[in-house]
Amino acid sequence: MVVSVGIDVAKDKHDCFIHSSEGKVLADVFTISNNMDGFHTLLEKIQACTAPQDKIRVGLEATGHYSYNLLGFLLDNGLATYVLNPLRTNLYRKSLSLRKTKTDRVDARTIAAMLLSDAGLKPYTDTAYHNEELKSLTRYRFDKVKERAKLKTSVSRLVCILFPELEKLVPTLHMASVYALLEEFPGAKQVAGAHLTSLKSLLEKASKGRYKRDVALSIRDAARMSIGSRMPAKSLELQHTIRLIRELDAEIHEIEAEIETMMDEIRSPIMTIPGIGYRMGAMILAEAGDLSRFDSPDKLLAYAGMSPSTYQSGQLNNCYPHMEKRGSRYLRYALFNATKYVCLWDPAFAAYLAKKRAEGKHYNVAISHAAKKLVRLIFAMEKSRQPYRSAA
Repeated sequence: MVVSVGIDVAKDKHDCFIHSSEGKVLADVFTISNNMDGFHTLLEKIQACTAPQDKIRVGLEATGHYSYNLLGFLLDNGLATYVLNPLRTNLYRKSLSLRKTKTDRVDARTIAAMLLSDAGLKPYTDTAYHNEELKSLTRYRFDKVKERAKLKTSVSRLVCILFPELEKLVPTLHMASVYALLEEFPGAKQVAGAHLTSLKSLLEKASKGRYKRDVALSIRDAARMSIGSRMPAKSLELQHTIRLIRELDAEIHEIEAEIETMMDEIRSPIMTIPGIGYRMGAMILAEAGDLSRFDSPDKLLAYAGMSPSTYQSGQLNNCYPHMEKRGSRYLRYALFNATKYVCLWDPAFAAYLAKKRAEGKHYNVAISHAAKKLVRLIFAMEKSRQPYRSAA
């Protein structure tokens, strides 16, 4: 007999329902607290309702951090646990009734019924559970990089007000020597009043000897002729922004070191693909999770939201299908960006990209085709655990 346990997860409590494949309600909806006592109450209830020969399935929705502790407890106790997509359970609930009903009790029953429907569900694995740490780290880095990018935009905006001529004198504003200059002299008026010796010394030290007296002189001359405004408030904002960027640089470096350590322990064969480094490789593995839950690379592609959308009705067919973009946006971002580097470093992928471009496809469309090829390669390599061998 198959025993299905549906759990509707919430912040402080969880609603549970236990049902058998014979249609018998073994335990009507009951509530447990989100603590160790509540977890043990659930385990005792399951054990009381089942026999040793019964096949137990426990299901809960993917509700982010709220379900993480309960999920770990269930896996540690050897229970086959299924993490369900809330969109899928919502559609399943609507298919059971035309009435618009949604409560925690109804959701618990829906999840239990869905587990018994044998809708091609696969249990959550220990590999996927422990992979959450890598996912947490890669997403944390992603957010930090995004935050840093916003601050760099602020630096560009402030320099445009305080010392607009500087941007034409250096390769980029976002380099150590320029940041050191702006932190010490946050504006054209401050640079213009600086002593040439101190300006030269600062630039030479920050650029590790690359910028000398001639650069310092050209920057000071430009500052003296600058149209930049003298705004103490903006200058203070610029100094603080640069300090925040430096703090973020240090944090990102620390996160990346931890990601590298974890990736070295995983020893994934996809790291042997030319162009895939620690950052993109970690993001791909973290977001894809346990690849054994995918029957084919097409399903992995659909999970990333990179499969083409389909619309057909009567005699109408969509001639120009677009990418669905309904899956993990992080995985889609990682695959798309990793593909650019793989096409740059691997001859086989470079030739494939050139072929798609020769067919008249836009660069991004051609990259998306190469990304599908990369997904098939990653899927095969993770299954075989064999290193990459170029076909070119």
